Amino acid sequence: MAKNNKYAIDPAFIKEISQLKTLKDIIIYGTKKGKDKLQFVFLDKDKNEDRRSFNQTWDEITALGTYYYNQGITKGKKIAIIAENSYEWIVAYYAGLIGGVIVVPMDIKLTDEDLVSQLVRCECDALVYTHKTCSVVDAVKADPANKVNVFIDVADFPECKAAGREAIKNGDTRCADAVIEPDDLACIVYTSGTTGLSKGVMLTHKNVTSDVVASCSINKGEHAIGFLPLNHTFCWVGALFSGYLLAEWGYICDNLKDLQKDMQKYHPQNFSAVPLVINTIYDKIWRTARKTGKEDTLKKGLKISKALLKVGIDTRRKLFKTIIDSLGGELEFIIVGGANLDPKYENGMNDFGIQIINGYGMTECSPCVTVNRRDDYKLGSVGKPIPCNEIKIVNPDEFGVGEIYVKGDNVMQGYYNDPEATAAVFDDGWLKTGDHGRIDDDGFLFFVGRQKNLIVLSNGKNVSPEEIEDKLICIDYVKEVLVYEENDAITAEFFLNEEEYPNARESLKDDVQKVNETLPQFKRVTRRKIRDDEFPKTTTLKIIRDRSAW
Repeated sequence: MAKNNKYAIDPAFIKEISQLKTLKDIIIYGTKKGKDKLQFVFLDKDKNEDRRSFNQTWDEITALGTYYYNQGITKGKKIAIIAENSYEWIVAYYAGLIGGVIVVPMDIKLTDEDLVSQLVRCECDALVYTHKTCSVVDAVKADPANKVNVFIDVADFPECKAAGREAIKNGDTRCADAVIEPDDLACIVYTSGTTGLSKGVMLTHKNVTSDVVASCSINKGEHAIGFLPLNHTFCWVGALFSGYLLAEWGYICDNLKDLQKDMQKYHPQNFSAVPLVINTIYDKIWRTARKTGKEDTLKKGLKISKALLKVGIDTRRKLFKTIIDSLGGELEFIIVGGANLDPKYENGMNDFGIQIINGYGMTECSPCVTVNRRDDYKLGSVGKPIPCNEIKIVNPDEFGVGEIYVKGDNVMQGYYNDPEATAAVFDDGWLKTGDHGRIDDDGFLFFVGRQKNLIVLSNGKNVSPEEIEDKLICIDYVKEVLVYEENDAITAEFFLNEEEYPNARESLKDDVQKVNETLPQFKRVTRRKIRDDEFPKTTTLKIIRDRSAW
C-alpha cells in the first residue's frame, strides 16, 4: 500500500461536485467550467482532425436534442444508438440525456437478430444509426413487434442540428429547459447475455451521476485518450462524464490498431482500458526489447530500479524513458476494469513507472464498485469501495472468500420488464453480484472469480478457475489460458507464443508442474491442452468460457 499527498483531491472540488444529482447537472457544470476550452479531438469522416470546445459541444447537443423533441422524442421516450465510436455518437447520447430521453446504447458487434431483439424488448421509440449499421433498420422495420417510428441517420446530423438551431431561434427551449429528476431513468444497458437472453439494466440519473462523482472525488486525471466502446458504462465513468467534471479534453480513437500512433501524437496523461490492452502493451515492450537485442539491458535496468526503490529513490520514468516515450511521453496511469487483470501485467507496468489503477465493477453498478487510488493502493487488489457504495462478503469460506454484495446509490433500478430477474439478484437491498472475492484487513477487495464459473468437484471442493489462470498466465510463453472441469479433472487449455518460444510445448508440462506446487492438491491442473489459435472472445474481448458456443 502506498500513500502520496500529491494526489490528494481538493476538498472544495469534492464538495462542489457532490451537489450534482443528474447527468444533465454534470453536463451543464462542465460546460460552464470548460467554456471555450478544448473538450474533444477527433477525426472527421474524411480522416481530417477536428476539434470541439465545451461550448461548441453544448451548442450541438442542445440543437440535436431540440430536433429530437420536434420528432416526438421527448422526455421519457427511448432512443437507441447503434453506431461505431465517434464524436457524433457522443453528441447523440448527450442530446438525449439533457432532454430526459432514455438512451439505449447498443453493441454494434452483435448480430442484427440480437439487436432487433433488444430494440423490441425495450420498446424503443427511435433509433440512431450509421451506414455500417443500416441493415438493422430494415430488420427492425420487418419485425411486427417493433415500436420504433423515428430513424435518424448520423450522416443527416448536420441538417438535424440546423433544424434544431432554427427551432431554438424561434423560442423552442423544451429540451434545454427539461427538468430532470435524480430517479428519472437515464439509460437501459443490455448485458452480454452469455447465458440466455441479455437483460436490460435500468440506470437512473442518480445511479450514473453518483458513480462518476464518487470516482472523480478519489482519483483525478488530465488529458486522456478514449477507445473503449462508447456503449459500455466503463467508458462513461472513465471519459464521457469525468471529462465534464474535470474540464479536461480527450482524443476519440476510433481504431484500436492506431492506438500507439495516436498516443504518440496526443500524449495522454491517462486512459481507461480492459486488461487485454495492458497485456498487449506489456508483451510488445518485451518483444521489442528481444528483437532489438536490449532484453538483458532492460532486465538489468529493472534490477537497478527495484533496488533504488527499496531505499526511496524512484528513477523509473528516467530509466525507462524510451518505453514511456513510445506511449506518448506523458502517460502516468491507466485505469483498468471490465475483466480480471493478471498481477504479472499490473506489476510489470508499474515497474516501468506507469501506474495501473485496477478496479472492479459491473453494469448493474453504473459500473464502478471498488478502485485503487493513486495514493492508496495494493497491487493485486481491485481497490476499496468508492464513496457512493458499500460492499460485503457473504458466506465466506475458511479463506474469507465469498460472494460480493453491493449496496449504494449507483446500484441499478432493476432489469427492464423483468421483475423475476430483478428480484433474484437482490437480497434485502443488497445486489448479489455473482462474483467471489475477499476483503483484507485494510479494506481492499481481492477479486477471485465468477460464481457461475466455479468448478465443483465430486469431492465437494470448490475451485475458482480464474485463480489458477492468474498463475498459469505468468508463464512467459503463455498468451491465453482457460481452466475448466472435464470429467472431474481440472483442465487447462493453452494458446502459446510459439513464434518467440519454439520450445514452448515441450516446456509446458514442467512449468505447469511448478505452478501446481504452489497450489493446494485439489486445485492442481491434471490435464493440459494446447490449441493452435487464440480463444474465441466476446465483443468486450473476454474469452468465451462456454465451450459449446465456440
